[in-house]
Amino acid sequence: MRSIISRSRRLRGTPFTSRIEKQGVKSFTVYNHMLLPTTFSSPEEEYKHLKEHVQIWDVSVQREIEISGNDSSELIQLMTSRNLSKSEIGRCYYAPLVDSEGGLVNDPLIYKLEENKWRVCIADSDVLLFAKGIASVKNMDVSIFEANIDTLAVQGPKSLDIMNEIFGEKIKKLKFFRFDFFDFNKKRFLISKSGFSKQGGYEIHIENVNDGLELYDYFFKIGKKFNLKPGTPNHPERIEGGLLSYGSDMDNNDNPLECGFDKYVDLESDIMFLGKEKLKKIKKEGIKKKLMGVKIEANKINVFEEIPIFDLNDKVIGQLRSGAFSPRFNKVVGIAMMKINSCKESLKFKIKLDQKFSFGEICKLPIN
Repeated sequence: MRSIISRSRRLRGTPFTSRIEKQGVKSFTVYNHMLLPTTFSSPEEEYKHLKEHVQIWDVSVQREIEISGNDSSELIQLMTSRNLSKSEIGRCYYAPLVDSEGGLVNDPLIYKLEENKWRVCIADSDVLLFAKGIASVKNMDVSIFEANIDTLAVQGPKSLDIMNEIFGEKIKKLKFFRFDFFDFNKKRFLISKSGFSKQGGYEIHIENVNDGLELYDYFFKIGKKFNLKPGTPNHPERIEGGLLSYGSDMDNNDNPLECGFDKYVDLESDIMFLGKEKLKKIKKEGIKKKLMGVKIEANKINVFEEIPIFDLNDKVIGQLRSGAFSPRFNKVVGIAMMKINSCKESLKFKIKLDQKFSFGEICKLPIN
């Protein structure tokens, strides 16, 4: 049965929605109250193309919360367990956001634009209200709003080649998790070397709709020689690479230590962030569960909700949270929250899919 998403003002499209509809998008999901394309062809075809060529993704759903003002750095630090006291202008920081109980609120990239100006490029949750709530209670001198920015991701091994042709040699100097400003047709774009794939690429942050559409069309004007295609974040590719998806692999019921973010949790310095004392206690007592990779002997899967994972004696030892068929492994790969005593590489398990049991094994993330 085919499902149809009804459009309304509460569910926004993006400046590029009309373009990708003409390019044959087959399905959307909802992310940050917006339409996110999910397929143009089969996931396997898109997986192969992403690993060999270059794709352009409309990821405008990655909304950007701008926080500026005299207390902006203090607010940013309160929101994340990562130590940003030595952060530098021009860098992006992957930073778990945590609440007063140590639960994950989001896992954004935080951009430091100026000494007192930041952008928080968010996954799927309402960080705007989270930030405003903290600032209000603490009476902080800050301005907080959702910036009117739409994002295009250029991903794949040929991404540097096509970006070099459009933006010039300067793009070659941009390092991973850095950003700078680049010109196209006398228009300026903030570009970061980042993206939701392991194939390398860039994200272009667009402030003017018409400039964005002109740029998008130019990509496809010259894109044939690079075998450029429209695409979307690819689930088997990102699961293999251990790229976590907030709301799917983890949510507010999980903490960053359970999700493998230990290096982004600073409990030793004197920085202040929400949930720090809770996380100290959790670390001292030891976590009870942890995200792990899994491989399952199956050729298809749909994960709409957590699926119980059993040991070979029928005891529940974890929950599958994401899964997709991997052309590389010729089986399903996934991300599961496992009870800590079952977080053992090569541990065998069984899982019920389509009313019958399939077998699998635990592995590390990323999945190799």
